[in-house]
Amino acid sequence: QVHLVETGGGSVQAGGSLRLSCRDTGTTTSRYAMGWFRQAPGKEREFVASISWSGGTTDYADSVKGRFHISRHGSDNEVYLNMRNLKPEDTAVYLCIAEGAYSATKAGRGSWGQGTQVTVSS
Repeated sequence: QVHLVETGGGSVQAGGSLRLSCRDTGTTTSRYAMGWFRQAPGKEREFVASISWSGGTTDYADSVKGRFHISRHGSDNEVYLNMRNLKPEDTAVYLCIAEGAYSATKAGRGSWGQGTQVTVSS
């Protein structure tokens, strides 16, 4: 069973950087595609970035390309999101997702973490 725990959120000024981490603390021994979504107050949850189980494929939302970088740790279900040049519009709760199929992860179908708040002030 997958149990995802996110850490690393916080408050920064525009132009700053943060690094989010998501680790599977559950009992699964399988490797999953993983990703990040975010949800701002009053808005729908939106895709941010995803990475395949091997780490060989990554995708990003247009709004974060060139500023965010997703990576994963070795053979574990642990994923990171390095965010730089943050903007006030990046303010949201960031949620980690894991699923066996990469396409499902990108579509937002999978197991979710509880989320971590990122706040960017101007």
